[in-house]
Amino acid sequence: MRLGELLHDLEYSGTTDLPLEEMVTCVTDDSRKVSRGAVFVCVKGARFDGHTMAREALAAGALCVVAQKKTGADREIITKNTRAAYASLCAAFFGYPARKLKLIGVTGTNGKTTIAFLLKEIFDAAGYKTGLIGTLVNMVGTESKEACLTTPDPWELHGLFARMAEEGCAYCFMEVSSQALAQDRVCGLTFEAAIFTNLTQDHLDYHGSFQAYASAKQRLFRQTKFAVVNLDDSASETMVDGSNARVVTYSIREMRADYTAKNVQYAMNGVVYELVGRQTIGRLRFAVPGAFSVYNSMAAACTAVELGLDLHQTLTSLAQSRGVRGRMEVVPVDTGFTVLIDYAHTPDGLENILKALQNTAKGRILLVFGCGGDRDKTKRPIMGKIAQEYANIVIVSSDNPRSEDPLAIIADILAGMKHSNHVHTEPDRIKAIALALKLAKKDDVVVLAGKGQETYQILASGKIHLDEREVVRNILGV
Repeated sequence: MRLGELLHDLEYSGTTDLPLEEMVTCVTDDSRKVSRGAVFVCVKGARFDGHTMAREALAAGALCVVAQKKTGADREIITKNTRAAYASLCAAFFGYPARKLKLIGVTGTNGKTTIAFLLKEIFDAAGYKTGLIGTLVNMVGTESKEACLTTPDPWELHGLFARMAEEGCAYCFMEVSSQALAQDRVCGLTFEAAIFTNLTQDHLDYHGSFQAYASAKQRLFRQTKFAVVNLDDSASETMVDGSNARVVTYSIREMRADYTAKNVQYAMNGVVYELVGRQTIGRLRFAVPGAFSVYNSMAAACTAVELGLDLHQTLTSLAQSRGVRGRMEVVPVDTGFTVLIDYAHTPDGLENILKALQNTAKGRILLVFGCGGDRDKTKRPIMGKIAQEYANIVIVSSDNPRSEDPLAIIADILAGMKHSNHVHTEPDRIKAIALALKLAKKDDVVVLAGKGQETYQILASGKIHLDEREVVRNILGV
């Protein structure tokens, strides 16, 4: 693509001395990735301002730089919002591939990964070729690659869309994070449907306030044709306020919702309930326990049916699903107790899994958890209080301490807890798991919370390998 073609739809001012006939090789906001033929977009971040690298980018071979303010560099153009411009230019470079797909976005504090995976399973079973973008993996059909961000940078994002379009995918199911929305990574996209799961405390280290966090999520519903909203969450009306989307609601508690769950039965091996909707009713089985599993499966089922899929076929697909790696994942062990791995890393997420187990576990709940370093500190004592309230034995350990002192993080967690013989501290995650397994008895449930699908731990010294499934098997000798 020639530079003139790339810039055709971008509103900008500035120099007219541009090599419009030159071929563009890439678009980037990372000065380290600039090579001959690149277009460098200057983005101001929390710690670094790309505008300071404008001259260096040109010296490295960039055809031009796109900026929000004058940098004094040659071949510089000025646009109102360089984050939005970056997304727009990446879409243009790849030929606007998202327009060839039906995009289904999922946002909310919890449940995004599970719902996106469930929708992919449902639509794959219905005969569609689909793609998935999210926290665990990015998938094009059956091919998958480990993800780096929940919602990728625009260059990677539109590159994925292009691959999906080339491979004949009809739908793309994607998790849309609050950071991605705030940073305009999905700017310019039109979603066929957007799903709102819930809104609880998370990412306040980035957004600064709960209101800013909610406002970021809300942006998705101004880019969608119809919205599927959890009516039981207090933020549901806020999400669709000002949106022109057609709204479909689901609920366990509210009779006025478009879809409701009736006669819900909870067990350790999953949930069963009647999904009652618009002139439809069906029995839904999903093999992951907890009220949150009712919400997640409802969201997926309602969305699929509203997009035209057969209800019976949708319910059959959900009944055959085994859930998602790292989400209430059972570790196969030959013991009298159960070991579960879950990604719960927020107060709401932790409370959800512990409440689910309180209602279904025959024995005690033994919990190993920690909180991430260099992240929202305010949730640490809250999670400590929740852990002590719902678990019988709590072992406070490390998650990804990053640059923080693990003992300082543990101290923050303990600030929300009362002194008890049932609360233990062990900063070494492996030793903490070993202690939980040693204390477990017949019919108990050991919950390893926070790491989920991750197979690593991030320390001050760097990233190390840590797969909790391997750790459990090694300790138990299975």
